[in-house]
Amino acid sequence: MKVATVHDWLTGMRGGEKVLSAILELYPESDLYTLLHNRGSVAKIIEDRKVYTSFIDRLPFKANHYRNYLPLFPTAIELFNFKNYDLVISTSHCVAKGICTPPNTLHISYIHSPMRYVWDMYEDYFGADNLGFFSRRVIPLFANYLRIWDVTSSNRVDQFVANSQHVARRIQKYYQRNATVIHPPVDTDLFGLSKDSDDYYLIISALVPYKRVDLAVETFNQLNKKLIVIGDGPESKKLKRMAGKNVRVLDWLPYEELRGHYARCRALVFPGEEDFGIVPVEAQSCGKPVIAFARGGALETVIGHTEQKPFHATGIFFSEQTIQSLSEAVEKAESLSWDAGFIHAHAQKYSRQNFKANFKKFVDTQFQIFTKDFSG
Repeated sequence: MKVATVHDWLTGMRGGEKVLSAILELYPESDLYTLLHNRGSVAKIIEDRKVYTSFIDRLPFKANHYRNYLPLFPTAIELFNFKNYDLVISTSHCVAKGICTPPNTLHISYIHSPMRYVWDMYEDYFGADNLGFFSRRVIPLFANYLRIWDVTSSNRVDQFVANSQHVARRIQKYYQRNATVIHPPVDTDLFGLSKDSDDYYLIISALVPYKRVDLAVETFNQLNKKLIVIGDGPESKKLKRMAGKNVRVLDWLPYEELRGHYARCRALVFPGEEDFGIVPVEAQSCGKPVIAFARGGALETVIGHTEQKPFHATGIFFSEQTIQSLSEAVEKAESLSWDAGFIHAHAQKYSRQNFKANFKKFVDTQFQIFTKDFSG
């Protein structure tokens, strides 16, 4: 069986790249295709293999401004040739699922999110407040084209896999297709149980608007409680200006230092809506409760506190993205007793080993069905 893997782009080691690395462990001989690759930006298992890139990888300023080429992405992904492959696995949050494969090639697409730039987060990225005069008139035209392409190209996928029920519902809404849910891998082995606790709360996040880190900074400024924010992105300078003396905004840190911050925090704060959210699972693996906005993937990975089951919870939810709602959740979390051992045990169901076993079983089953149906 000749296998290819396809990923949107390789510019950093975040949740999508962790899924890709686990798939590459399952299929170590597979060829890897991507729109662009910033060398040295991802894990060794990815860097060590031959990577086939598109013409986007040769355009000027692609390293940091590749998103400016978004209207070109559909053409770039369609130019890859998969005629010699039996199985192609795409991992997609943008255009990777839109590859063209021959009729005798099984295409399984692992969806982190339908193209959020043009669907549910269009206003976050391209709302009037974020654009200049010219962009406000041009981008809606491109967005309409991208929506049409996104829906049309979904018909090229043989089987969809979603990283959460939240994403599966959006696949059904936008593409009218069913998806099997297989939660992404979390390296729970790297995040051991900790019963230590300092007096700070923690956020680990890309610093982009929809993550709502600004809400957390404003809230903790008012509460005058310690908050450490670790991440990078276009919101970094703004958040550092906003931060009071009790809030520290740090750049990305090596894994060892991240683990140390997880191990000593009082709780993780998760103020945005995520498709799945690996960071809350990492925090729970360390035995730390999560204070999360009650939307998206967090509803699947965090067991919210209730008065009926006070000792079988791994976090607490707040219902509105407001300072008052988050403040009340923080105060509530401080009033509760948390069972670190229970929280740690809950996180283990999302381990890397479980993901690999579940994903391999799904692919093997679908490949047997596909080859049997195709051969007649």
